[in-house]
Amino acid sequence: MPNIVKEEFLKKIAEQFGKPIKLPNSLSLFDIGNGAYKLYIRYSKVHSKKQAFYGLRTEDLRQLQASNSVIAFLWDNQAEPLIIPYGEFEDVWSNVSPASDGQIKAQVFLKENQTELYIANAGRFNVEAFLGWRVLDSLIDKSSIKNIPDFSHSQIQTLLGGIGVTRGFDVWIPTFDRSKLDWSLTSQFVLKSDIPSRYDRIANTVKEIDVVWLKRGSSELTALFEVEHSTPVYSGLLRFNDLYLYEPHLKLQFNIVSNELRRSLFLRQINRPTFKTSGLSEICNFMEYKDVYNWHKRASEKKK
Repeated sequence: MPNIVKEEFLKKIAEQFGKPIKLPNSLSLFDIGNGAYKLYIRYSKVHSKKQAFYGLRTEDLRQLQASNSVIAFLWDNQAEPLIIPYGEFEDVWSNVSPASDGQIKAQVFLKENQTELYIANAGRFNVEAFLGWRVLDSLIDKSSIKNIPDFSHSQIQTLLGGIGVTRGFDVWIPTFDRSKLDWSLTSQFVLKSDIPSRYDRIANTVKEIDVVWLKRGSSELTALFEVEHSTPVYSGLLRFNDLYLYEPHLKLQFNIVSNELRRSLFLRQINRPTFKTSGLSEICNFMEYKDVYNWHKRASEKKK
C-alpha cells in the first residue's frame, strides 16, 4: 500500500525543486534538482509516547557520503518535515555500529518544548533548527549559510534566552553574565530574579547553568543549556549529572551547546561509563551554535 505521507512529501519536493529521480538499489533514495542533492526518506508512525522509530540502512547511508545530501524524517500529521543534512552527523553515522539487521536505529522524540533525535549507541541531539523547508532551500542557495556569524558565549546565551521567551518560558541566566548579553540579536526580555525556593537543595548548581528555562508563571524547571565555548565539555556534563542524580524525578531537558568541532568530543564524553550508568547519556542533547542561530530565526519568524 502506498505511503501517503511519503507521497505528499515527494509531491511538494517536485513542486519546489523538480521531479525527484529514484536512485538504483533503494526504495528511499532520490536525486533532487538534477544533481543538486541526494534525498533519503525515512517514515514512522507516531507511537504512544510521542516517539517515532526509524531504521537507516548502512548501504543507503554510504550512497550519501561525499555528496550534498539530506535525510528526511517523516511522521503522521507532521507540521513541518525534519530534514537533516548528512554532513551534520557524518561523524556519527560513520562511527555507529548497525543492529543485526544492518540498520542504524534512530528515534525522534516529539516533545512539547523541542524535537530531539536519538541515535542508538551515539547520543541525543536537539534538531529544532532542522525543521522546515528552509534546510533544503539553503542547499540550493549556499549564500544563506555564509551569513551565519561567529558567536561568543554571551551571544549564544542571548539567543537561547530569546528562544525561551518566544516559546513562552521564563528565563534564568547567571547574574554575572547578564551585563554581557547582546541585545542587538533579539528583543530585550526580563530575566528571572531568582531560582524558585523548591530547588534550594540544588539552587547553587542551577544558578551556574548558562541558560535555564522555567514554565512561565510556575516554579517548574523545563530545560537547561550549558554553553561550552572554551570550557571543557566534561565539566558541563558533570554539572548536569549532579543535578540529574539529585533530582531524577524532574523531567528536565539537558543540552550541551558548542561549536561544530566539539561534537565528536561530546560523543566521546557522553558515552563514558559514569554517564551511561547514571542515565544522562540517554537524555542529554548536543546542539551547535549555528543550530541555535537557525532555531532563533525560526522561532522569531513564527512569532510574527
